[in-house]
Amino acid sequence: MISWIADNIVTLQKLGGLWLAIGAISLLLTLIALPIIIIRLPADYFVRQDRVTVASSSAHPAVVMMANAFKNFVGIVLIIFGAIMLFIPGQGILTMLIGLMLTNFPGKYHLEQKIVARPAILRTLNRIRERAGHEPLAVR
Repeated sequence: MISWIADNIVTLQKLGGLWLAIGAISLLLTLIALPIIIIRLPADYFVRQDRVTVASSSAHPAVVMMANAFKNFVGIVLIIFGAIMLFIPGQGILTMLIGLMLTNFPGKYHLEQKIVARPAILRTLNRIRERAGHEPLAVR
């Protein structure tokens, strides 16, 4: 094992640099994007019965399909970055929450409600909204 590390030290240094770059980029993106997304959420987003989706728009079916694919891709990327940020600096859980909100899967709404209902998460979200002059999020 030691000899393998010695033989591959340059590769390991590059991987360490890659992780550092990913961490820095994801931290920067979350510092910019998360507050914007959190502020733009309607206050009743987590208690609404009706959900507005891309599929319910009157756009051409091909456009709806492409929009859903792109939205799900971005959501999955955010979930992955959020999971990485659990181990490096950044807002991991909030990033994963935003990623979940963008993806489509059965039980998503219930999972979002459970995450947001956690006192620390709700407090953080509402603090961001309060600083922007928006009303707090309502939860069940």
